[in-house]
Amino acid sequence: MDGDVAVGVKRGSEELNMYSSSPTSMTANGSDTKKQRLDESPPSRVLHIRKLPNEVSETEVIALGLPFGKVTNILMLKGKNQAFLELGTEEAAITMVNYYTAVTPQVRNTPVFIQYSNHKELKTDSALNQRAQAVLQAVSAVQDGSSPSSDPGVLDLAPPPSPVLRIIIDNMFYPVTLDVLQQIFSKFGTVMKIITFTKNNQFQALLQFSEPVNAQQAKLSLDGQNIYNSCCTLRIDFSKLVNLNVKYNNDKSRDYTRPDLPTGDGESANKDHSLLGTPSGALASYSSGGGYSNSLSLSQGGGAISPLSAAAAAAAAAGRVALSGSGVSGVLLASNLNEEMVTPQSIFTLFGVYGDVQRVKILYNKKDSALIQLSDGNQAQLAMSHLNGQKVFGKVMRVTLSKHQTVALPREGLDDQLLTKDFSGSPLHRFKKPGSKNFQNIFPPSATLHLSNVRDGVGEDDLRLLFSNSGGTVKAFKFFQDRKMALIQMTSVEEAIQTLMELHNYDMGGNHHLKVSFSKSTI
Repeated sequence: MDGDVAVGVKRGSEELNMYSSSPTSMTANGSDTKKQRLDESPPSRVLHIRKLPNEVSETEVIALGLPFGKVTNILMLKGKNQAFLELGTEEAAITMVNYYTAVTPQVRNTPVFIQYSNHKELKTDSALNQRAQAVLQAVSAVQDGSSPSSDPGVLDLAPPPSPVLRIIIDNMFYPVTLDVLQQIFSKFGTVMKIITFTKNNQFQALLQFSEPVNAQQAKLSLDGQNIYNSCCTLRIDFSKLVNLNVKYNNDKSRDYTRPDLPTGDGESANKDHSLLGTPSGALASYSSGGGYSNSLSLSQGGGAISPLSAAAAAAAAAGRVALSGSGVSGVLLASNLNEEMVTPQSIFTLFGVYGDVQRVKILYNKKDSALIQLSDGNQAQLAMSHLNGQKVFGKVMRVTLSKHQTVALPREGLDDQLLTKDFSGSPLHRFKKPGSKNFQNIFPPSATLHLSNVRDGVGEDDLRLLFSNSGGTVKAFKFFQDRKMALIQMTSVEEAIQTLMELHNYDMGGNHHLKVSFSKSTI
């Protein structure tokens, strides 16, 4: 074993007791004579992985590094349950170590430990390490989109047969939605279409990438991984289909290249309006209110899940494939905003569709970016999964988790541009009340908006005029029977987002404030 230096202190891990817990010095190999300062052991693109399970494959080890960049070499030490992984750049290795310092990596439900090696590159004997090198060649070919080297003894990798993957979810003790799959698989390329269905009492999906090589990389990295701890195992094969025909955009199927598709008649018959419908075969517990009961817990995972955090957990699965980690910060960073148009209030209104926004700070030196603090990490994940990539005031907004734990308020008198606002006492929070119907009506941004609390005497023409004056074009309108609620369809999702930001809580007089949210229906 080489003289490696552990980076960071992994929480709850007795296995790293051999290392000093001091942030400035680490002890390698359990020997006090080898204490080194962290700054004398700089990051390396070679990483040392320990405590691997006995039956681990080369593919599973390589898969740990795939999301962070090109993997250029691997050395398996199976007798010691260890491996060395070399990445293409030091930056990729740093990103990987930083990520896995915060979130413990797991291989086959076993926590493993990743740290920098003192080696700057791996020199391996190809004869002794032939199988690992063959797998690496195959992975490299997938990453490059080319054929692998024709060196003697190296396996040839057939061209990926299709951009379409067939996905089966085993041990589905917790619902997996179309949005969850999109989040997970989009790490490997552009997801074009998804169709979900139940066959032989198993939840399955067909997922189409823009390129076959992306499908191959996703299969290589994700096959056999768990979405949640100890359950929801992905079984992935190539489909015989090369193109999916999606007729409807709803909670069962989605064509991301055609946002104009109708939702279809089948959806209106589905009376489950929670974000996480229960796919057939999912062992979910429902409360009488229609949302998830607070007693719902993951198989073998324990821990109660509130309705909103259950929704967020699924929406946030992207960053948690086969990983278990501590709670996520409730602060988001929104960037590429239209700084001429956005205000703390408009950001509060939009993000408030998915959680209770506590504070908003538009950055003083970068006014196209803002920090948004929600009540907790689950709400932040939910907002990020729905709003990242949406077009707002003509610009594609990017939403990521912030490293900040809270948004600080400026000292009194220092915020003369009114860039920071505290909304902690706002009466407009949608999710303060336990069991609120708002928990069941969380939908992605859509061109159709749901209006409620419409004042008596206000007609269709009044509402059409109100929404047209907000810069959009009303395509269709429909009152509900009681005329206190309505659906209004704008010409685009961007227009709907803009009118929601401007008109949610609009004062209609007589103590009636209009409530606006996204709908999954079409007119």
